[in-house]
Amino acid sequence: MSTPDVSVIIPVYNEEEGLQSLFDRLYPALDKLQTSYEIVFINDGSRDRSAAILREQFQKRPDVTRVILFNGNFGQHKAIMAGFEHCRGKKIVTLDADLQNPPEDIGNLLAKMDEGYDYVGSIRRQRSDSWWRHVASRAMNHLRERITHIKMTDQGCMLRAYSRDIIDTINQCNEVNTFIPALAYSFARHPTEITVGHEERAAGESKYSLYSLIRLNFDLMTGFSIVPLQMFSMIGIAVSIFSAFFVVFLMIRRLIVGPEAEGMFTLFAIAFFLIGIALFGIGLLGEYVGRIYQEVRHRPRYLIQAILEQKE
Repeated sequence: MSTPDVSVIIPVYNEEEGLQSLFDRLYPALDKLQTSYEIVFINDGSRDRSAAILREQFQKRPDVTRVILFNGNFGQHKAIMAGFEHCRGKKIVTLDADLQNPPEDIGNLLAKMDEGYDYVGSIRRQRSDSWWRHVASRAMNHLRERITHIKMTDQGCMLRAYSRDIIDTINQCNEVNTFIPALAYSFARHPTEITVGHEERAAGESKYSLYSLIRLNFDLMTGFSIVPLQMFSMIGIAVSIFSAFFVVFLMIRRLIVGPEAEGMFTLFAIAFFLIGIALFGIGLLGEYVGRIYQEVRHRPRYLIQAILEQKE
């Protein structure tokens, strides 16, 4: 098969209301670039008519359209990994199907790659998200940078461009759960970022709940650093030293003042606080053990039902 210059990878999950708007903007934007391209749609087990709409679009533009149909819902990042493993382009761009990132900005990312960068991230110019997403995103960006030393101004924006070398390296990784932008950044030699537009959803609702965002950031932190475990080791040492001094203090106080019951509630409060720290540390350790458990099972990351593509 011929090798296109650009591959655009788009995961799709229950996006039937907005797919036609995506087609109407995406194909003209890529045609204007006057370069060879392919668009790889990955249907991530949609329960609406998304798969049927993608089949119809493939029949309209089979020369530049490919569709990967999962037989279940495996998640956005696994869908993108499937796109990476099946795309053929020299430059690869990831894009969400909800049109929050304008397809017209793809040309800006590719132009930046022509300057010699192998990874181009994006920063949303004016985020059209709720206030709690702004606050949570800024807090997690700061925490992630301190823990993993991966510098991404806007980790939630999926409009990004990658060189073929980075994609080939990512495809060699067999991790079950990972955070693709951070993984790519760790392999990049000349990364950069540009500002892109951000619009309200054209149709449908966000597929990321608060729980999903928390799980994603756990994958990010536990998948790229053991600093959280080291932090709790240091906290454990500090609490142990403090507890030793506190026990000595209570013994001396008992010898001087004598038996007393007034401090009982204070001791309960301290005990509950320490128990809370211990439980949180056990939960964090469980996150790492859970990742190990998922890796050693060696189960496939996704299952493909069919691939729609034009045979040469």
